Amino acid sequence: MNNLNYFTKISASCAALLLMTLAGCASHIPTDYVPTQVKTANQAEAWELQGKLAVRTPDDKFSTNLYWFHTQTNDDLTLTTMLGTTVMTLNKTPNLASLEIEDKIYENADAEALLKRLTGWSIPVETLPLWITGQISSQDEVVAVDDQGRPKEVLNHTGSSPWHVSFNSWQAQSGAELPRLLQLQRDEIRLKLQISQWQALTPKRASQLESTDDKQ
Repeated sequence: MNNLNYFTKISASCAALLLMTLAGCASHIPTDYVPTQVKTANQAEAWELQGKLAVRTPDDKFSTNLYWFHTQTNDDLTLTTMLGTTVMTLNKTPNLASLEIEDKIYENADAEALLKRLTGWSIPVETLPLWITGQISSQDEVVAVDDQGRPKEVLNHTGSSPWHVSFNSWQAQSGAELPRLLQLQRDEIRLKLQISQWQALTPKRASQLESTDDKQ
């Protein structure tokens, strides 16, 4: 099964909007988390982001809005069209990944393998949260840095062929500095991720939860 044509049909008219800033989108922060400020992105116990994802293959290209909620154990990703229609949702826990697409739910222990099987392309879900926050993994080789010592070009040696990651620009969000625009390439697939909003989160403490309950 390959749903790349489905993504393309609903997104082709919006591809030219890829680099526009995502504005006016409501936050999806879960009720048991609250926004916080951090000095460095790796201090965040959890985070959410809103942005845009573009995918290019030899056969097609498309772009979507991206929402991502990340904790130390779980990930929830939602891709939507520019009009707000949900294209797919991906939920990943330590033991299971589930992908909902076209009103059907598929499961696999490997999130990237699940995406590859259903769409014909993949997102490096395991490592991308590190790159999003300007960090690198133990499988990464930094081949270039910018004039501030931040990673500029990275090769990730996971899998049969490496991901080539470019950190094209940086920004300040929630008190931390993190990438604004990332480009990833592996073989003939290219991904471009623009982070329009990144919010560091912290779990609500017991006192905050009690205060919320009292208001209800």
